[in-house]
Amino acid sequence: MQNKIHIGSSQVILNYNRAYPRNRESLLGSEPFKRFLRHVIETSKQNNAKLFDYVTMNGKFTIEEATDNFTTFLRILAIFRIDEVDSEYLNDRVSLLAFVNMVYDSWRSLQRFGYMYSEKTNDFGINTLVKRDSDLNDLILRTYRLFEEKIQERPNLVYRQVQAGTNACFSVHHVKDSFAKEYEKLSDIPVIDTVMLRTPMILHPKSSKRTGMFEETDHNPIDSFHYDPEDWFCFPMKVGKLLCFVYFNSKYMASAISLANLFELATFEESKEKPDLIVLYGNEDNKNQTVFYHDTKNNIWLGSISDHPRVEYFGYMKKMALTLHNLAMMHQGWLPIHGAFVKITLNDGRTKGIMLMGDSGAGKSESIEAMKVVGKDVIKDVEVIFDDMGTIHIEDGVPYGQGTEIGAFIRLDDLDPGTPYRDMDRSIFMAPENPNARMIVPASPYQDVITNHKIDLFAYANNYTDEYGLKELSVDEVKETCKMGKRMALGTTQEVGISTTYFANPFGPMQQQDVCEPLIDDVFQSLKDNGVFVGEIYTHLGFDKLNRQGLHEAATELLEFIRKD
Repeated sequence: MQNKIHIGSSQVILNYNRAYPRNRESLLGSEPFKRFLRHVIETSKQNNAKLFDYVTMNGKFTIEEATDNFTTFLRILAIFRIDEVDSEYLNDRVSLLAFVNMVYDSWRSLQRFGYMYSEKTNDFGINTLVKRDSDLNDLILRTYRLFEEKIQERPNLVYRQVQAGTNACFSVHHVKDSFAKEYEKLSDIPVIDTVMLRTPMILHPKSSKRTGMFEETDHNPIDSFHYDPEDWFCFPMKVGKLLCFVYFNSKYMASAISLANLFELATFEESKEKPDLIVLYGNEDNKNQTVFYHDTKNNIWLGSISDHPRVEYFGYMKKMALTLHNLAMMHQGWLPIHGAFVKITLNDGRTKGIMLMGDSGAGKSESIEAMKVVGKDVIKDVEVIFDDMGTIHIEDGVPYGQGTEIGAFIRLDDLDPGTPYRDMDRSIFMAPENPNARMIVPASPYQDVITNHKIDLFAYANNYTDEYGLKELSVDEVKETCKMGKRMALGTTQEVGISTTYFANPFGPMQQQDVCEPLIDDVFQSLKDNGVFVGEIYTHLGFDKLNRQGLHEAATELLEFIRKD
């Protein structure tokens, strides 16, 4: 892949093996820098006519000529003192500084990523990647400061160590042998093996909501997979215990690299194995589809998401992977749960496993967060097993819960106001300026997520009934409530108002209800046989989303249950 500046999608991807600026001269003299500068000048024609007139000398130069002239000027200014430089651009120092700032700000407004081949670099290690990326960050920052201080003719008094290079970088390698004949074409796509995120990472995707459904198809999407291997990467990851390969179009780099905060990155050795799940993200098939297929011959569940502006939202990538996981696990006898599951440890050493189930916006995670607040004096630790999707399976007659993700993808509006700031140093923020703004934050070690955890309480998160607190109900009542999957939709998807979804889970169970139905019966019978508390928790989010009194009362009663012997 060449160094690419995807201006249309506000994205830059740098191939460190093809071209890497080791000093200021190679940076300013590079073709990518000139192309970027030309873009800034073109943009200034619409956005800042004054600076456009300045850089073109009031139309004396064409955009192409202005690009060449200003590049040459910067290269000279980088070497000589400002009083040694003879240039028309120095006649207006105020506009010169404003234009340099605009170039720098335009660069930092892009989503910027770098990568290199681990197999093509001698003595490659994670320190190689980190150093190369950090050196680039330092070079760009020092170059900007050099020009700023020369034009001001004085040093700065305040320095901000911002992310001037990339938002994230990664290394890749090729897997030569195909895991199955039908998927040979995928072996041309490089596989990610190491990721470095510069957090907090703030991204601005065009879409902030998921629409439509994932539907089953009777044709393997690999047959209509259109791609250029120069523009595709593979992110290998673990979804629960399953191995999933996400092949993605590089125009969706921001979403794909964000997976590193949510799922466990597979090891170099695991990337050579046959995956259980495959996601094709940004398939250029002109179908505008989100479909899945079960390749029974190779026992692979495969999902395909067509290239389309709407799928820039991270939820498509995450939910397709979870849908494939849920389908695969149902066929192994495990029941997918759309909810939140935490292991609470009190100061006296007692522990309780709390599982809340419900569709998007029902108040699962919000109830857990509220419980942390009301129980801050008695709770020693909260171990997150899953925050969105997990499973219940039965071993020796006992129901156990496991998770799928090592992180959480959370709506900022649903959290206690201080929570995003508490965790922001490790987080990725998605469109924080828009409704349905989200953050992706690490939550638990992978080994804890895939370990069996005992369930002490199972409750359906009810946001549509004007009741308060926590109520124990019969297993049959709760089972029917769960199967109905009722909620007050709060705008996190395309739905509005009261809606119902089979088993509150449109990511697998709804698509294959005949497979899910007997699993529900078996699991709820096991919950009953093992004396698990089963009921409903009333979050009140469908009534008074801004007033969190309903959440407070629900959390208080939840804490009372946990403190009981």
